[in-house]
Amino acid sequence: MIKNIKKAALLTGVLCLAAAGGVMAYLTDYDMEDNQFTVGKVEIELQEPGWDPEEYTKIEPGKEIQKDPQIKNTGVNDAFVYLEISVPMADVTAADQEGNRLGQKMQELFSYQAGESWTNLTAEPVEGSMVYVYAYNEILEPEETTEPLFETMNFLNIIEGQLDMQQLTIPVRAYAIQTAYTGNDGGTVQEKAKAAYEKYVNQNKNQEGQVTA
Repeated sequence: MIKNIKKAALLTGVLCLAAAGGVMAYLTDYDMEDNQFTVGKVEIELQEPGWDPEEYTKIEPGKEIQKDPQIKNTGVNDAFVYLEISVPMADVTAADQEGNRLGQKMQELFSYQAGESWTNLTAEPVEGSMVYVYAYNEILEPEETTEPLFETMNFLNIIEGQLDMQQLTIPVRAYAIQTAYTGNDGGTVQEKAKAAYEKYVNQNKNQEGQVTA
């Protein structure tokens, strides 16, 4: 009995020491995720595979010109794309197909027929040119190329002696804007492209990429 009491007392003392000098341990864990994001890129390339500038150093009234502006999506994002054509104008007299003189007036010196894959958004006179902007009717995915806006242009059949030796230019510019998160969730592609173009115009005022008109 006395031995048992001593054993109990000794065990109690050991437990007390353990409680007094021990360290409380918690079950713990730790984990972490480093989320990485790659920023997208909208990038396009204006192409005119049928255009040969050396062939048209001199042109005659009524001449047909091979010119086929189109856009390739070289970026990684889907995009709405646009072509802007500045057609020079002059106060000249032209002739019809039978050679009859028409009245002298300010008119465009080149004509073309836009393809069905494009929708005309604007047409405004700017500093001696008529500037047209067209939107492509489809979303352009990466590595895709649009249909040409047109394949040929015709020089106006002007009466000789009016523009002799003058240099004429037809500036062509291409624009693109991402399709995602532009705030245009409803409507057709054409309607979305038009709304996105208006935002592009506002975003790029007085910037290098600003539109002409």
